[in-house]
Amino acid sequence: MSTETEITNWLATQQQAMLDSLQAMVNTDGGSYDKAGVDAVGAIVKEFCEGHGLAVETVRGEKFGDCIRAILPHEGTARARGNHAQNIVLMGHRDTVFPKGEPERRPFTIRDGRAYGPGVADMKAGLVMNMFVLAAFKKFGGAPGPMVGLFTGDEEIGSPEGRAVIEEEARGARVVFNSEPGRPSGGVVTGRKGGVFSIFEIEGKAAHSGGNFTAGISAIGELAHKIVAIHALTDLERGITLNVGLVSGGQSVNTVAPSAVGQIDLRYVNPADRDEIVAKLHEIVATSYVPGTKAKLTIKGEFLPLTQDAAAAKLFELYKGAAADAGLDVKGEFSGGCADSGFTAAQGAPTICAVGPVGGLAHSPEEYLEIASLVPRAQALARSVFRLEQAGL
Repeated sequence: MSTETEITNWLATQQQAMLDSLQAMVNTDGGSYDKAGVDAVGAIVKEFCEGHGLAVETVRGEKFGDCIRAILPHEGTARARGNHAQNIVLMGHRDTVFPKGEPERRPFTIRDGRAYGPGVADMKAGLVMNMFVLAAFKKFGGAPGPMVGLFTGDEEIGSPEGRAVIEEEARGARVVFNSEPGRPSGGVVTGRKGGVFSIFEIEGKAAHSGGNFTAGISAIGELAHKIVAIHALTDLERGITLNVGLVSGGQSVNTVAPSAVGQIDLRYVNPADRDEIVAKLHEIVATSYVPGTKAKLTIKGEFLPLTQDAAAAKLFELYKGAAADAGLDVKGEFSGGCADSGFTAAQGAPTICAVGPVGGLAHSPEEYLEIASLVPRAQALARSVFRLEQAGL
């Protein structure tokens, strides 16, 4: 029996163990701003990996969850040259978008072949899958090079601390499999938009809106003009969208507003479009449509687009064939959502995203995971790792 078959056969026996690990993770708080909670999920990852003989390294986060590296060295690494000495990276994030206490309100449950709970698909199931695939290669051998499981802690807020760790990992990576949830169609993601998340703050002047109206300078009036101008930058043909999704301002209904704030979501496809649109945002924010107002723009975070070069296209074809041997018909899809995979692709690492178990309705109370996808997606990932050399990667 080949080592590949040994691994896929073992994974076929692990569904209940995977569900047990997933339940423990889902029932542990892990919102992005809850460092202690995200690190508690990390403790589950560490315990599993160390229990299966994997070395574990922690890169501490100051404000957000630590980054965890589960390491499986390769016997020939010291003598290897070229990409054979580079890490095969299985990546995923531990944080969720949900408020503290959500697991108590909505604990892990199973109904009609689906699992539910905060972060069950996005992306704790992908973490579990990566853990078990790493454990399988540790147990049976056969990896064509060193492997690293990278478990980060702040993706849902743009990876403010994790990005540097991810980019450093990508610079030494042979390939990257990002285990975001598989699409409801069963597909994987071969392209994603980039995103820039910013805030603009406006200063006006307060005055009584009845007794001294002309002495006031309305920051909310200025906000309205800026929103119209910002939304006008949307260009659907180029894949560029802008959305002012949060606004606040004013002091009272009978006061000309002395301040206002808006938050902008910019999405784009082509890397060159990022600087063009950001420059236009700065121009709009610097313009005073209401004389006397002042404003400033601050970028709070961003993701880079996931683009597919020739090596990434080869990686997708490899995964597609490996998935077919696991009984899956996988297609590549483009997503308007952002992910850490854009950072790895930008560093030149061949990257494929959304290879995790299939799920849907992420970031909502209805988020679900298709339980039957756990084992086949794990097998597809393991087969892809085995076949890197024959695919020329």
